[in-house]
Amino acid sequence: MAKKKISLREFQESLVQRLTSARAGQTSRALLGVRAGRDYWLLDLSDSGEIVPLPPLTTVPLTKPWFCGIANIRGTLYSVVDFSAFQGGEATPQNADSRLLIVGGRFGINSALLVNRTLGLRNLDEMELRPAEAESRPWVGEQHADQQGNVWKRLKLRDLLGQPDFLEIGLS
Repeated sequence: MAKKKISLREFQESLVQRLTSARAGQTSRALLGVRAGRDYWLLDLSDSGEIVPLPPLTTVPLTKPWFCGIANIRGTLYSVVDFSAFQGGEATPQNADSRLLIVGGRFGINSALLVNRTLGLRNLDEMELRPAEAESRPWVGEQHADQQGNVWKRLKLRDLLGQPDFLEIGLS
């Protein structure tokens, strides 16, 4: 399948237009798409605070393997959790594609999720709702399939942040 080539300028203009319309409430069904490990995730724009390239991390001894350390972002310290590894998946490579998804300030937690990459805005109107499957992780919401057959899971960030396992980073 050949991909349509677009210029960087067209891409930026399209992204600005979609972000502007999302903020104005015109596309209430637009969600932020990220990839963590092998999974595709959707987040409400109001839940995500900011997405930043991976800065240097300061490791913290005697913590669980999925806890990557502390990041200093513009003078504020954030705890960094490898979202894929936290769920029992493979560790996220720390490279140029990796991103930190900073949790929205409305939750009152200085935390960030390390993800493989961000995938831009996704419109739920262009996806098909999948039948609900039994899920033991309370932060996993409904699932949708895109036109390429990828399954996207809705991340219920409030439920993730409320998990005792997420909050307990120290080794037992």
